[in-house]
Amino acid sequence: MMANFINGLELSRLFYLEAVKPLLDENFPHLRYGAALTGYGSEVLGFDTEMSTDHDWGARLMIFLDEVDFAAHQTALDDILSRRLPYEFRGYPTNFSPPNPDDKGTRRLEKIERGLINHRVGFFTIRGFFLDYLNFDPNRPLEAADWLTFPEQKLRTITAGAVYHDELGLRETLRKFEYYPRDVWLYLLASGWNRISQDEHLMGRAGSVGDEIGAGIIAARLVRDLMRLCFLMEKQYAPYPKWFGTAFLKLKCADDLSPALKNVLSAENWREREKFLVVAYEYVAEMHNRLEITEPLPATAANFFNRPFLVIHLHGKFADEISRRINEPSIKRLTESPLIGSIDQISDNTDILSDPRWRETLRKLYE
Repeated sequence: MMANFINGLELSRLFYLEAVKPLLDENFPHLRYGAALTGYGSEVLGFDTEMSTDHDWGARLMIFLDEVDFAAHQTALDDILSRRLPYEFRGYPTNFSPPNPDDKGTRRLEKIERGLINHRVGFFTIRGFFLDYLNFDPNRPLEAADWLTFPEQKLRTITAGAVYHDELGLRETLRKFEYYPRDVWLYLLASGWNRISQDEHLMGRAGSVGDEIGAGIIAARLVRDLMRLCFLMEKQYAPYPKWFGTAFLKLKCADDLSPALKNVLSAENWREREKFLVVAYEYVAEMHNRLEITEPLPATAANFFNRPFLVIHLHGKFADEISRRINEPSIKRLTESPLIGSIDQISDNTDILSDPRWRETLRKLYE
């Protein structure tokens, strides 16, 4: 029987302070390092629950070393921890199963009472971690094409988590990714509004010919795009789908906007969906006006030309006005072509968003 649940970030912090740090102090007293938990994992986002303990969760930690110490000491550090960590910490085994090849390398807590511990303290260099996680060298300047090919879900995970000890400048490196530069942000906002303009009149059109399934799918796409705009407006990275709604509920706008969005998704016909979409459109349009990045724009839905479908973005007004505020040349140039936006606005394919090897190919879209 395992202990009462403790969230993973707190477990990691205590594991570092009470189990790992004393061994490093004793055996490598002059070692300069960083200790953190960042990157993948529900616990990094602060969204883990007791259910999370069934895979890839536990007393785990990341130790960052400089290039010289990584080459010289990684094996010895791993050996010390394998031999001298406690078999259990705060009621949880510190030993993990080998990666399961039939389940994408999943590892699970596995209790042992003797022998070497298959622990989850990983050793990294800062550069090596970013090359592996984002396919990006953090010593390089960040360009627009980089920002637009970093999946938001990954940007959120490296700016969440926690740093427990830092002698190498890890916090400073992580801060580089804190949020999009202003003109990249404006480009993403314009692209988000552009997506809405492309779909908003289609929901009613599908519904008007009796295609309620098609209308419902389009409405759900619009809900997701409105939510993504809200993340952008509040300058919060959006996480991957499992936690997208959970993170949205933490936004300032969520209490006001969530009822309308829920009603869109639960409506039984397209006219009901449209009624609640209009509420959401107008609320998000007012959010835009409060940003004061353009002159105030109309925040009242109107018919799509002479058709009886209510829309908010007629003639691409929001996207055009935001695009005009962009000054940085490499991003301004992108507004001269159709506003495709970032990788998240182009695709929701899991492999493209999770595998950083795609970035080199994707960068060509913006160069």
